[in-house]
Amino acid sequence: MPTPHEYLYLTRNIFSVNSGKEQKLKITHRDLPHWELGSSIYFVTFNTWEKSELSPDARQAILESCLFFDQERYQIFTMVVMPDHVHMLIQPWVKSKNEYWTLSSIMKSIKGYSAKIIPKVTNHLGIVWQDERYDRIVRDEEEFQNFWQYIRQNPVKAGLSEIPEDYPFFWQISSENFYF
Repeated sequence: MPTPHEYLYLTRNIFSVNSGKEQKLKITHRDLPHWELGSSIYFVTFNTWEKSELSPDARQAILESCLFFDQERYQIFTMVVMPDHVHMLIQPWVKSKNEYWTLSSIMKSIKGYSAKIIPKVTNHLGIVWQDERYDRIVRDEEEFQNFWQYIRQNPVKAGLSEIPEDYPFFWQISSENFYF
C-alpha cells in the first residue's frame, strides 16, 4: 500500500471517443483512484480540510480561482462552491501538440491558488483543502446531464437557495458557448 504521498501509476494507450485519437490513459492512486484521459470531461468534487465551513468571501475567492484559467487551460461547464466542498464539470484543453493539461495539474493550480487567497480575504489560517479529490470521467451525455443537474440542485437541496441561479456561488457556461 502506498504511503499518503506515494502514487501508483499505470499508463495505457486507448482510443478516445471524445478526440477520435489514441490517447494515454493514466491511472494514479493514493487513497482514491484517479483516471486521466486527455480530452475527457470530468465530474470533480473536492472538500475543505476537516469539512470546515467557508465564509461567503472565501467561496467567492474559490469561484474566481476556478474560473481564472477557464477557456485557456480548460472549460468549466458548471460548478458550485458549497460551504465545505466544490463540485464541477470540467474538460482540460490542449496544452501542446498531442498533450492536454492534466486534471491533476489543474486541480493543484486551483487548490493552491485559492489556499493562498483565502487567508487574504478571511480570518482563515491553516490548511484549506483535503489532499485528495473525487473525480470521474463522464462516460456519455446522459451521465453528463445527470452530473449537471446534481451540481445545479446542490445548493437547493442544502437549503441555501430556492433555485440554483439565486445561489451566488453557482456558475454555468452560457448556452452560446456550450457544446457537447
